[in-house]
Amino acid sequence: MQIEVRIDSSCTEPKIIVMAASMSEEIHNLVKRLSENSPQIISGMKDDKLEVLEQSSLIRIYASAGKVLAVTDHGEYVVRSRLYELEERLDRNRFVRISNSEIINLKKVKNFDLSFTGTICVIFLNGTVTYVSRRYVAKIRKILGI
Repeated sequence: MQIEVRIDSSCTEPKIIVMAASMSEEIHNLVKRLSENSPQIISGMKDDKLEVLEQSSLIRIYASAGKVLAVTDHGEYVVRSRLYELEERLDRNRFVRISNSEIINLKKVKNFDLSFTGTICVIFLNGTVTYVSRRYVAKIRKILGI
């Protein structure tokens, strides 16, 4: 895909033109993402208080016992959104899904231990440990460039 940016002082608001030989799934997804106005705010409950969670402070988000939990630098919060909804809201350059029940912040990872056969162990800066499910190992290897 080629991207071209033109600066024009007479332009009053940004305008995006997509040129392609035909409509494809990639074009459809691009148009959908550009036209969405979904909020990027993620909120969580802790001690009967609702708090706005900064994406930069999120360490991991996981599902357990029918609840979605977000672990941050400041503790653990119950989130009312589903994991797939959160995955759409999160920065794709920072967050990656490592299993059907967990999304991690790559900026909060200390290292990846590849010594386990068939899986990858993720060690976070705060000492927490989790594992990449077998289904997502190839995806993580590609992201890591290995």
